Amino acid sequence: MGVRLMVVDDHRLLAEALASALKLRGHRVLAAAAPAAGAADLVISRAPEVCLLGTAAPAEAGTFDPVVKIKRERPQVAVVVLGPVPSPRGIAAAFAAGASGYVRHDERIEGVERAMLKARAGEAAVAPALLQGAFGELLNPAAQPDDEGARLLSMLTPREVEVLVRVAEGEDTRQIAAGMGIAPSTARTHVQRVLMKLGVGSRLEAAALAARTGLLDRASTRS
Repeated sequence: MGVRLMVVDDHRLLAEALASALKLRGHRVLAAAAPAAGAADLVISRAPEVCLLGTAAPAEAGTFDPVVKIKRERPQVAVVVLGPVPSPRGIAAAFAAGASGYVRHDERIEGVERAMLKARAGEAAVAPALLQGAFGELLNPAAQPDDEGARLLSMLTPREVEVLVRVAEGEDTRQIAAGMGIAPSTARTHVQRVLMKLGVGSRLEAAALAARTGLLDRASTRS
């Protein structure tokens, strides 16, 4: 059975070309949209089974904000990212934001189709070669002169680090307050300060950023 899908890419020509190819293979394309940054609302309104999200810069901050928004409003929509081979943390950022898969943008149409079907079935859709490369670099990391995780961690007080860990674990304000023995208003203030220092607008974004940069791992080491 064909997949009901949307194709989103900053380059409309690429989105329309991929949409046309998938239509010829029996899939139902609800829309081919651009730019990606403004397409989340359209995906939310159309509610496809799968959204193919193309990006040329997976490592840039905010690239996967549309994924976060889509998954928050339409958790049943499977998002598959199409992009260049990023750093391992780029792949991690896509999945932390809620993506169901990551496919190289030079993959053959058959590979894209397989990823769509796996994502619709609730499986992780990522090529073994990408995973091997990611694990290889994570196990044997190159020196990083500008470690974003360390930089962000240095901006937070020990109390704010604890708040971030609790946010990442899904605790709400009342749970944070109870766990730390502080008033809910104080917990709320700490959360707002953490969001401001990390430069994000929501708790979900803070958790995704912490996962992408390895900040939580560093926090546990520091504690």
